[in-house]
Amino acid sequence: MEHLIEPYVVGQSLWLLLGIVCATIFVLGKSADTMIDEAVTISVRSGLPRVIIGATIVSLGTTMPEATVSVLAAFAGKPGMALGNAVGSVICDTGLILGLACLLSPLPLNRTLVNRQGWVQFGAGLLLVLACIPWNNPAGAYSEESGAVLHQSTGWVFLVLLAIYMIWSVRLAKLLGEDSDLTEVAEMPQGELRKGGLAMPVLRLLVGTLLLVFSSAVLIAAAQELAVEHFNVPIAIIAATIVAFGTSLPELVTALTAVRKNQGELAIGNVIGADILNILFVSGAAAAVTSKGLAVEPVMFRLQFPAMLIVLGLFRIGIFSAKSGKLSRPFGALLLLSYIAYLTIAALGR
Repeated sequence: MEHLIEPYVVGQSLWLLLGIVCATIFVLGKSADTMIDEAVTISVRSGLPRVIIGATIVSLGTTMPEATVSVLAAFAGKPGMALGNAVGSVICDTGLILGLACLLSPLPLNRTLVNRQGWVQFGAGLLLVLACIPWNNPAGAYSEESGAVLHQSTGWVFLVLLAIYMIWSVRLAKLLGEDSDLTEVAEMPQGELRKGGLAMPVLRLLVGTLLLVFSSAVLIAAAQELAVEHFNVPIAIIAATIVAFGTSLPELVTALTAVRKNQGELAIGNVIGADILNILFVSGAAAAVTSKGLAVEPVMFRLQFPAMLIVLGLFRIGIFSAKSGKLSRPFGALLLLSYIAYLTIAALGR
């Protein structure tokens, strides 16, 4: 699809391209919100337990923008965009979004739940890095001739691990019971959600999905033109910053809304789940759809991978040091500063 759009963005002015990026980011956020809302409505009306909604549909819904952008980029032969968006979204979710949420209000912490999910989160990030290293010449990962690839077979393994994670999450949520934070996905009364049939929610879900796919394709084309023609920076950098922030808008809205409604643990759970899905679902799906896999650019080893592991490591430290049972404002400031440092290094290293 993006090949049909590229002729309309090539050669356009900087300000018009920036306007297109902002507009598509807005549409991405709105269409993702529509998908989530309608998925919840469909689930409730069809009788699915709320625990299943929280552990599967909502978590998948908030990562659909990243998945759509990365899969379309992989199809278009832009591996830097595909992998950079997935990794950049993890950095954005944990550094920027969780940092802002902590700054707004200290976040209450269910240590047992967060620790279990947090180890999966960190392990998934480490697994992605290990899977991308060219083990025949690890030291050459920083050169253009390294041949580093996230193979198609590895992408399928990631998707299998995703299925295992989702099943485990559902079983864990059931053990925690219907009052778990994972199940608090809708503010509307259940009676209101049950009114009406399934036809309109399904139609709105399809419209949201189509808008998501189209706006993602436009965003890829505009970001490519910005990166190459106007800013002269690697596409992986653009993907891991501007595009990653745009596709992380659902997580940002969810986290800040949860804090505003005094549901801080939901904000933490949303970020952890989104990070795991960005790695296993987004990068896995993008690699699985291409026979050659995703070529890994040297900038990923120089900047994106280290930044991802550092911010995930900081989160682990935050969990262990949260003696009061809350993630504090100073810790939020530390996460936010780490994200600002990452953006600064990315800008200076272009």
